[in-house]
Amino acid sequence: MKAVFGFDVGTSSSKGVLTTLSGEILATAQRPHDVQRPHSGHVEMDPRIWWTELCDVAHELLDQQPEVEVVSVGVSGMGPCVALTTRDGEPVRPAILYGVDTRAMDQVARLTEELGGAEEILKRGGSVLSSQAAGPKFLWVKDNEPEVYDRAERFFMPASFLVWQLTSQYTLDHQSASQCTPLYDTESLTWYEPWAKQSAPAIELPELYWAGETVGTVTAKGHAATGLPEGIPVVTGTIDAWSEALSVDAHNVGDLMLMYGTTMFFINTVDSPVLSKELWGTVGALPNTRNVAGGMATSGAITGWLRRLFGDADFAELTEQARQSGLGANGLIMLPYFAGERTPISDPDARGLILGLTLDHSRGDLYRAALEGTAMGVRHNIEAIEAVGGKIERIIAVGGGTQGDLWTQIVSDVTGRPQVIPTHTIGAAFGMAWLAACAIEPIPAHEWNPPARMLEPNAEDHARYDELYRLYTSLYPANMEQMHALAAIQRAGDGRS
Repeated sequence: MKAVFGFDVGTSSSKGVLTTLSGEILATAQRPHDVQRPHSGHVEMDPRIWWTELCDVAHELLDQQPEVEVVSVGVSGMGPCVALTTRDGEPVRPAILYGVDTRAMDQVARLTEELGGAEEILKRGGSVLSSQAAGPKFLWVKDNEPEVYDRAERFFMPASFLVWQLTSQYTLDHQSASQCTPLYDTESLTWYEPWAKQSAPAIELPELYWAGETVGTVTAKGHAATGLPEGIPVVTGTIDAWSEALSVDAHNVGDLMLMYGTTMFFINTVDSPVLSKELWGTVGALPNTRNVAGGMATSGAITGWLRRLFGDADFAELTEQARQSGLGANGLIMLPYFAGERTPISDPDARGLILGLTLDHSRGDLYRAALEGTAMGVRHNIEAIEAVGGKIERIIAVGGGTQGDLWTQIVSDVTGRPQVIPTHTIGAAFGMAWLAACAIEPIPAHEWNPPARMLEPNAEDHARYDELYRLYTSLYPANMEQMHALAAIQRAGDGRS
């Protein structure tokens, strides 16, 4: 039986899947991992972990399905990240992760001024510089670790690093490149050399491809490490959220992919470029597509944090207690800015807030407040997307948070929007399996992973949430000054003032 291998590196785990060419899931495997947070605002990971986990997962899946013949491979990963390496692909330091890493804000300000201001960068790059942009992170390393930077010659993201390990081809997909602001020109769809040289001096830029294009084949070295057959095609990967959108056919104009994960991510496909200082304008994963995107810095990360605080409590038990807490969490509101916030406020110094606590509140109330707080953040982002010209006709929910119905129902009730729940919510690895399959035998995305059901909002609950949402949106402006003061204290205590 012919099969394809899809693999994805996420923030908290790596996942792999073997499927048939028609999308039947044969086997899955997962490897949990942790990011490193060496200082306040720093979030990083050793790229070698990505390759080790791919090799482990590939061997596990092949051992589970010894009768299959793997004929194509696709990989994706979190991003935009900056993994600096030597010319041979040897990492010179841990990879700096996407917008949850906020270390380069001084470089954001400096580059914005040097390149002619936010409007000029927005016009060419599709987004203003923020903690999400890859460009300033190169300069942070150059400014703070000059000896390390002097050794760097190339850069990778998780997907491109794994493609390099499998094929020895130095590539990057256009979508990922479009989040390397200000290195990439979203109009000409090429690297913009003047800004690239200023933002990432002396770094060789990879050759660009669209996600799903075949860029090489598994080498003898790749075969020896993974067990995947030598000579089979490897397709260009992309950032995990975009692969996840592909996995559920959420790349048509009017679609909004809503990804429930460690962080929350939004991708709205539009018919022409949308420019906004609050959101991210990018090219799509596939040719001739455009997106307006956003992301929250935390979502599932907060529920995981609460679980640890509660002595590694069982998620199912906490979820049931949150259900019993009821709408409004018995008078609690949570701002989910526990790692700063990305869109739409773009404030790395925002901080989490839990308002209304009394001695009568339970852990179920706190857990409910976390689910409702992230749902409020979803509504805030949806309203921001529509305010700048995004058009949302269909919301497709993906990710691990869609398992069970409480969180997704709360999001629909808070936003007043129905959500399509697909048949498979395995995630980005399944999207890369689709692209890998299409390299052999094209299959329409809507046939690969058809919708399973529609989740409708409760009109009465939505009306009740409207009042809570007004309170939610008032909290950040009223507490921003205090949040920033506390963030400064936290950095000083960490030695990073």
